[in-house]
Amino acid sequence: QVQLEESGGGLVQAGGSLRLSCAASGSIFSINAMGWYQQAPGKRRDLVATFNSGGSINYADSVKGRFTITRDNAKNTVYLQMNSLKPEDTAVYYCNAEVTTPNHYGMNVWGKGTLVTVSS
Repeated sequence: QVQLEESGGGLVQAGGSLRLSCAASGSIFSINAMGWYQQAPGKRRDLVATFNSGGSINYADSVKGRFTITRDNAKNTVYLQMNSLKPEDTAVYYCNAEVTTPNHYGMNVWGKGTLVTVSS
């Protein structure tokens, strides 16, 4: 079984910064892709930033230049540094990973989410 644990959410004023972390644990052979999605109240879950299977990075247009995704492969962890936060960034942020285990190739896993609230 593979689990993703997010941390780092909270309340911040507009213009402030937060850093989210997501650590994967369990019987992981490899992590093919890993990243962050956001879901605001009443809206769909959308991609924020992700490392793709080829190692490239995708960012949503709305966060380019403000958010940076990094990873520590030794720790199976990804980070999301969020700067210049805006009220419209308020959402639950979910970590997502596609992992390969000894028994399963390409398993899609979601974390439980961490709430980010940006006040104006």
